[in-house]
Amino acid sequence: MSNSDSTPIQPISGTVVPRFAGPSTFARLPELRDVSHCDVAIVGIPFDAGTSYRPGARFGPQAIRQASRHLRTQYHPAYDTEPFAEQQVADAGDIACNPYNIEKAVVEIQKAATDLLGKVDRIISLGGDHTIALPLLRAVNHHHGQVALVHFDAHLDTWDTYYGAPYTHGTPFRRAAEEKLFLEGASMHVGIRGPLYSRDDLKKDKELGFKVIHCDEFQSEGIDHIVKRIRDRVGDNPMYLSIDIDVLDPAHAPGTGTPEIAGMTTRELVGVLRGLAGLNIISADVVEVSPAYDHAELTSLSAATTVFEITNLFAYSRKQKT
Repeated sequence: MSNSDSTPIQPISGTVVPRFAGPSTFARLPELRDVSHCDVAIVGIPFDAGTSYRPGARFGPQAIRQASRHLRTQYHPAYDTEPFAEQQVADAGDIACNPYNIEKAVVEIQKAATDLLGKVDRIISLGGDHTIALPLLRAVNHHHGQVALVHFDAHLDTWDTYYGAPYTHGTPFRRAAEEKLFLEGASMHVGIRGPLYSRDDLKKDKELGFKVIHCDEFQSEGIDHIVKRIRDRVGDNPMYLSIDIDVLDPAHAPGTGTPEIAGMTTRELVGVLRGLAGLNIISADVVEVSPAYDHAELTSLSAATTVFEITNLFAYSRKQKT
């Protein structure tokens, strides 16, 4: 959908209504049903039946929306964008999915996301655990074909099964590889760290087509190096961005299901995202916020800010095309 025919309905300004008041949508945006067209929809997926350690990510969308009240959303100087004035962004609510049957939930998420992408240009999904990335990639492929997958995470998420279960938050990209949902020569993991189940894990991951940027490279090489590696790998391909909040160090994001020490800082994550400006990012997810383990909204604020950065990446791309 294009916003050329009407002026976007913007969020309620914090200079008019205090940020702790007003609607409970993301950044106090209008709801999807209240706009005549929509370029970017933000949708919650409150599902965490695929977790392997600490549950609670089903409450992630609600927590991210609450933390987003803190954001000042009118203008972003790093991109020179007004993300909610230059494109219509709306909150599409939550996708209802089966909390007891993972396979049914995956089908329900895929159908809802596919339908939503038939109405809007791009979606940003609020997780929920990382299982949801598989049906989201299926939905994106329905509309766009194969994509470059850039996956920020402490973990590979390319294991085969957990306890015989093929659909979990540790397996979505193995299933995605089997279904050929991403471009093998243009996809990568960013922020991987920590011990593995087997010495063969990295070898098997490489066979699926991924390159790996280990978290230690932020220390040894710096943000500019990481950005160049991603941009060189992705090229001009349409790109899907999947961000597990546990890519951040637990000092920055304690409220997550499987925390790993020695992670990225919020400054590093934001720095890399800003370095991706101009790439053809078509949709994204931010997952694994488990607010029961959070402190002072650290994790949910990091996730909300990440989502806001992505809306600015979309706005920047629109400006480059005009």
